[in-house]
Amino acid sequence: MAGVSRRNFLVGAGITAATCAAQPLFGLPTAAQSPFKIAVISDEISQDFDHACSVIANDFGLHYVELREMWGKNLQAVSDAEIAEALKILAKYNLQVTDIASPLFKVDWPGAPKSQYGSKGDMHGAAETAYKQQDEVLARSISLAKQFKTDKIRCFDFWRLDDVTPYRAAINEKLRATAEIVGQQGLLLVIENEFACNTATGREAAKTLNAIQSPHFALNWDAGNAVMRGELDAFPAGWDALPKNRIHHCHCKNAVKDDTGKIVWSPVDKGYIDWTAQFRALKQVGYRDAVCLETHWRGAGTPEASTRISWAGMKQCLVNSGTF
Repeated sequence: MAGVSRRNFLVGAGITAATCAAQPLFGLPTAAQSPFKIAVISDEISQDFDHACSVIANDFGLHYVELREMWGKNLQAVSDAEIAEALKILAKYNLQVTDIASPLFKVDWPGAPKSQYGSKGDMHGAAETAYKQQDEVLARSISLAKQFKTDKIRCFDFWRLDDVTPYRAAINEKLRATAEIVGQQGLLLVIENEFACNTATGREAAKTLNAIQSPHFALNWDAGNAVMRGELDAFPAGWDALPKNRIHHCHCKNAVKDDTGKIVWSPVDKGYIDWTAQFRALKQVGYRDAVCLETHWRGAGTPEASTRISWAGMKQCLVNSGTF
């Protein structure tokens, strides 16, 4: 994809948002008619959980939210009183939780060289923990899933190694065993392909899923992360490699190449991923789980302003694909 200037990029994004905002309210499809559970990660809008939920429900007209941070804390660190308040807010706005976006296994693999990709900036408010503390993270995530009445917990595949081959079998066994623990609780472990972790692309995700055949282990497909790792053909080629029946969550964001040739985040409707085609492909394979906006792009200046623009583009892709 050709590079784009920041000015033209922002102007185009603004026009998209304005066009969607100008559409009449009556006679339009609604999120309730979609085959997907259309969601937003709340902290991509605001750390004020009540305000974020108000935007999702009242401004975006959606019924689902993904939980990662609230009130400046990762979900791993919120108090019982804050959980109780969050549950009241969810009921107030009639929102259901798609999954617990935990930081599980976003750590170095023990005995391997320390990864160059490990970063506190990638932890979304979670304390940086070691491998030995992951049992605590898992137990907390299971508890959170039950309290927030969701059946999915997100995990990762450890900070990326230059050569994971010597450790791959042991990592796979850890993921499989963890999925069994999660499954015993009636929950599903969904691994996110993350550009800083060992499973980063569609092709890598296909290999990981093939190696771990547990019915309690599935994929959180993130085409934007795959692009950020250099899989510029994440859709359709990375997608084509995936076992479609193992995909049970989907993050929606996009990336472009800027004027310097660097790949940077962008609104959902502008970038390497053709989300109209991706949504159509998800529908065609019978996907019925969440498609969740994870903005990441901050080109409009604030998380909320950027998410509003990105949602306008995502909504148009959903409309164009016949899934909204």
